[in-house]
Amino acid sequence: MKIVLVAEYRDGKLLGSYGELIDFADKMGGESVMFLVGNDTDLPKYDGVVYLADAENFGEYNPDAHKKLIVDLVGKEQADMVVFCHSSYGWDLAPRVAFALKAAQVSEIVEIADGLPVTPVCNAKLRRTVKVKTPQSVVTLQSGAFGLTEEPAGSPVIEKIEGNGEGRIEFTGYEEAESGGVDLSKAQIIVSAGRGVGKPENVEMIANLAKALGGEYGASRPVVDSEWVEHNRQVGTTGQTVSPKLYVACGISGAIQHLAGMKKSEFIVAVNTDRDAPIAEAADVFVVADLKEFVPLLTEKIQSL
Repeated sequence: MKIVLVAEYRDGKLLGSYGELIDFADKMGGESVMFLVGNDTDLPKYDGVVYLADAENFGEYNPDAHKKLIVDLVGKEQADMVVFCHSSYGWDLAPRVAFALKAAQVSEIVEIADGLPVTPVCNAKLRRTVKVKTPQSVVTLQSGAFGLTEEPAGSPVIEKIEGNGEGRIEFTGYEEAESGGVDLSKAQIIVSAGRGVGKPENVEMIANLAKALGGEYGASRPVVDSEWVEHNRQVGTTGQTVSPKLYVACGISGAIQHLAGMKKSEFIVAVNTDRDAPIAEAADVFVVADLKEFVPLLTEKIQSL
C-alpha cells in the first residue's frame, strides 16, 4: 500500500501532528511519502520523501491549489490512500480531494483493526470497522489516537513542487477564538465530570471536590452536550486541551476524544464502576467505586485535613 501523508504548516510553523500520520502509516504497514506546503527551514524529521510546496507561493491554506497538488501527487506516486489530521485543514480539504479522486472518505479514525480503519459512531458510544469499496481512499485521523512513542527522527529527501499557486479563495490570516469563562489550560488541578455523574445535580459534588483540592472542575463532551455544564469547561478534542499536575476523571469512560485532551496530565486518577473502562489504561490510580459515594467522602476527608 502506498500512502500520502499530508502534514500541516500553520502561522509559519510545521505542526508536530505529522508524527501521528507517520505512526498511522506504520500501523497500516504501508510505504509512505509526505506532502507539505511550508518552507525548507522547518522540515519534518522523517525517513522518506517529502514533497514540499513553498507556502509563500501556494499559501498556508489555498484549497484549490492544495487540492490540485495532492491529486497530482497521488497520480505520480500511484497512491492508494491520502491521510490528513482531523483538523480544520483536514476537515475542509479531505472531501475536496476525495471528490476529485472519486475515492471513499473515512473521517475521524481512532484505531486500526485487522488492517482496517475504526471510527466512532453514536456520539462515540460505539465503534465500527470500515472497509471501503473504492480503489483509493482519503482518511482523517482523530487527534491523539495515533502517535509515535518517541520523537520523530530522520532526514527527509526533499522534492520541491513548483507551479501556480492561484486559487479562488484568498487566505488573509488566523483569528484567535474569543476566550470566555474559565481557562482550564492553566489549571494545575482539574476534576472532571463524565456521563457517570448521572444527573445535573451531581455536578455540584465534582465542583466541591475541585474546590477542596484547590483546582477547577471540567466535564466530558456528553455532560456538556446535555447542558449540565457550560462548554468552556469541556475537556477533549472539541473542548480544551489540558495538562495539569493532577487530573481526576469521575464517571468518564475514556473515549479517545476525551483522552486526547488530557493525556498529558502529570498524574491521573479515575473513578468508575466499570473496571474495564478504557480510562483505566491511562490512569495512574484507578478507583472502582460509585462516584456518588466516593467523591463526597473524599471531599470531606480533604476538607478535614
